[in-house]
Amino acid sequence: MISIRRARLADASGIAAVHVATWRSAYADILPEDVLTGLSTTRLAHYYEHCIRLGLCMHVATSYGRNAEPPVLGFCSASRSRESKLGDGEIETLYMLDDYQNRGLGCQLLRSSARHLWQIGCRSVYAWVLSENPSRYFYQRLGGKCIAQGTTNVGGETFAQTAFAWDPIETLLDVNA
Repeated sequence: MISIRRARLADASGIAAVHVATWRSAYADILPEDVLTGLSTTRLAHYYEHCIRLGLCMHVATSYGRNAEPPVLGFCSASRSRESKLGDGEIETLYMLDDYQNRGLGCQLLRSSARHLWQIGCRSVYAWVLSENPSRYFYQRLGGKCIAQGTTNVGGETFAQTAFAWDPIETLLDVNA
């Protein structure tokens, strides 16, 4: 069985493992190889423990049962916007292990985080996505509108990114997956 719930401290290492696995898969032909090989599950687990302790909105898709491996299948994090001109809230991360993609779990994670943002007063939400990342079609399929182009620096290199937004946020909350 699979459940979507708020992340707990015990999930930090599983979240880190998903982060590393998804980056190495999704960004293999996009980001520099040394960035991907340099990812550390241990270092990221400490980072995610810190985020959870601070109360960052983070949801996980977990498997449970006797033979549930891995327990964390994907995660999504969100916060109030760092760029208010783009929206009130921001989806900071959304990663799902390859074997669990295209099952509606990413949509459930995204909607859970958007629901939290709505509950704390955010009336719009956006997410930055590397422009070369095929996941951009996922955001478009869920009604995300391209509202900005920009760049981000990863491993000393600059990459194009696209911001997708849902304004009002209810357009994301009403999506059927």
